[in-house]
Amino acid sequence: MEYSGPEFENEVHRIITNALREDVGDGDHSSLACIPAQATGKARLLVKDQGVIAGVAFAQSVFHHVDPSLQIETLKNDGDRVSYGDEVFYVSGASRSILTAERMVLNSMQRMSAIATKTREFVDRLEGTKTKILDTRKTTPGIRLLEKWAVIIGGGVNHRYGLYDMIMLKDNHIDFAGGVTKAIEKTVNYLKDKDKDLKIIVEARNLDEIEEILQSDHVYRILIDNFNYENTRKAVQLIGDRCLTESSGGITLDTVREYADCGVDYVSSGSLTHSVYNMDLSLKAMNG
Repeated sequence: MEYSGPEFENEVHRIITNALREDVGDGDHSSLACIPAQATGKARLLVKDQGVIAGVAFAQSVFHHVDPSLQIETLKNDGDRVSYGDEVFYVSGASRSILTAERMVLNSMQRMSAIATKTREFVDRLEGTKTKILDTRKTTPGIRLLEKWAVIIGGGVNHRYGLYDMIMLKDNHIDFAGGVTKAIEKTVNYLKDKDKDLKIIVEARNLDEIEEILQSDHVYRILIDNFNYENTRKAVQLIGDRCLTESSGGITLDTVREYADCGVDYVSSGSLTHSVYNMDLSLKAMNG
């Protein structure tokens, strides 16, 4: 996924439209009941935590979707480090519109910032190595774009976006297909028959499977899954420069550097998106 262009904009529009349908329904009756239609105001996004801010550009899209006349003054950009008390942006215009957009902006930015912060922690641990941190498909249904976008903001790299843009033969594919070689052969034939050009990643559960995978010239990357450090080093030496390497399987901030030092090209971690604690942010009205 490219984070610009028509496809990206369409997906952002779908996310915002669905979220507003879910939240607003037939109207923001709290605001409609007590805020005059002509009332205007200004609010600030306040940081009550520390980390990497993410979702500023998305928040702008939300505000402008709710009310194109709202004005946003940006003080911090996506990817900036923030601390308690920092102000990220000001939004001004129709008070009702600001209130209607408030919760969606906060929910999105809190989660995106948490993901970006955790990603940056992994990136910092990998500094000085060739290894890059990858996300996974372990994302919240309906907002995958936001979560993977946050990984990019944090300095990480997106794995495949979905089931459609890359072939990934994992243990169940291999077992159902009748083994590593059969799974690869069937995949190569399928891509040829369908005239599709998709990269192939194959998961290996042991060194014997790596040797079997290497019999094919069609594999882009080998997923070295749940290997210890010693066997990871052996796997990297065995693979050499014949294809790229990726370590996965319960890798944490405490262990990621050890895997990187084994020489892998990538480390993937579902925890970037499925195990984060939202950043504390609030949108506060400004008097005067």
